[in-house]
Amino acid sequence: MPFWYLRRLSSRRRTVAANRDLGLSLAFVAGAANAGGFLAVNQYTSHMTGIISAMADDLALGKLQPGLLALAALLCFISGAATTAILVNWARRRKLHSEFALALMLEALLLLVFGLLGGNLSARWGLALIVMVLCYVMGLQNAIITKISQAQIRTTHVTGLVTDIGIELGKALYWNHKDAPAVRADHVKLRLLTQLLVMFFFGGFLGALGFKHLGFASTLPLALILLTLGIVPILDDVLVYWRKLRR
Repeated sequence: MPFWYLRRLSSRRRTVAANRDLGLSLAFVAGAANAGGFLAVNQYTSHMTGIISAMADDLALGKLQPGLLALAALLCFISGAATTAILVNWARRRKLHSEFALALMLEALLLLVFGLLGGNLSARWGLALIVMVLCYVMGLQNAIITKISQAQIRTTHVTGLVTDIGIELGKALYWNHKDAPAVRADHVKLRLLTQLLVMFFFGGFLGALGFKHLGFASTLPLALILLTLGIVPILDDVLVYWRKLRR
């Protein structure tokens, strides 16, 4: 990919096209990580609705340990989102080009470590640690695109995507009467939502295949994708800092 395109994807100056392209890329990564994570730990790590429901069920049935694990997963997701907010605001105060790229780099690093070390974790604590790391990563990523698009795009919250698709389809199918204000579907929004859903599914399909054949190493290409998406603004900041040192 050309540098100008990569710079546009994750730079602090946002456009509708850049938000769309970055959102589609991150939806693919989220789908792949979520599906691969399920095969690793038998649990979807971006599905906070299910995790909270499971926590309530476990605690009601007296299953303390699974309930506490679900609580830890929830707190890790929240912590990931909070980390993104901290990184974005820290970079924004310093007017860095990498305002959004820093969180992408952190996500890439975590997936890289996960891919290299995930298979060596002990059976007793390994599954719990994998769940918490993946929940943290999902929170981190969902907050990135939420901050970038001002909450118009989400890449891990598929329930919301499907709901919004249904709403727009309902508008499109509505029979308008001449004596009432017309109901119009937002076809641009509907197309974007459908593309995000397809990319999440496609990522999940390839992520499941990758984990089946490669195991934890299947997350390494995902880390490379994130590294590619965020590296140019960081290099821009390094270049600016280097020029200041030489003056």
